[in-house]
Amino acid sequence: MEKKNDSRLTSWDDHLDKKYGKIGTESREKYEEEFEAFKIGVLIQEARKKQNLTQEQLAKKVGTTKNYISRIENNASDIRLSTLMRIIREGLGGHLKLSVDL
Repeated sequence: MEKKNDSRLTSWDDHLDKKYGKIGTESREKYEEEFEAFKIGVLIQEARKKQNLTQEQLAKKVGTTKNYISRIENNASDIRLSTLMRIIREGLGGHLKLSVDL
């Protein structure tokens, strides 16, 4: 079977370049930063649900509010590193691993 080339298809990288600019531009950097924050919220939410914890239960374990956990999970709030570490360690019983790409 012959594979047809669909000119309407765009790669994800091309889409990001068109919508947010090339890597290194201010708008693309802003997008990348916001996407990383979004991923943190999703990871916390997935880990919380995997442990069958409600937002309120997680909040009580780490000494914060359900509203704050909700805001983190929905990318509506910046999170301090110390708070993130407390959520991972005390709330979820995990370990936070960070890496830096230069």
